[in-house]
Amino acid sequence: MGPRDRDDRDPFDDIFRELSRMMDDMIGADMGVDVHTAADAGFGDDVHITTEEDDEHVYVVADLPGVEKEGIDIKCDGRTLTIGAASDRRQYEERLRLPTRVDEHGAKATFNNGILEVTFPRADSADINLD
Repeated sequence: MGPRDRDDRDPFDDIFRELSRMMDDMIGADMGVDVHTAADAGFGDDVHITTEEDDEHVYVVADLPGVEKEGIDIKCDGRTLTIGAASDRRQYEERLRLPTRVDEHGAKATFNNGILEVTFPRADSADINLD
């Protein structure tokens, strides 16, 4: 067993994750959006990553508490998003398989108050100019 044995777990972690998943499912159903949630996606218990998609875009929202903008490194190959984040105490790196292929060159990202938002155009909705 690792440094965080099962006996050390906060009993409310599982409840919080399930409530969060249920809320994401309800929001996605109300908005007609496919929502995928990874409550503990490698960053630890305090980080939450959500992906959503619609007909034109894929959206990724990551809660990165304690991380400054300068400590974030984002890479995408069109199918997998890698988020690297560093704070004074920890370093994180998470690879997230996107729900569909995206145009990584058209990505837009913002980071405010510990919330990273990345928007990708879907590759299947991108206009392709043929000469």
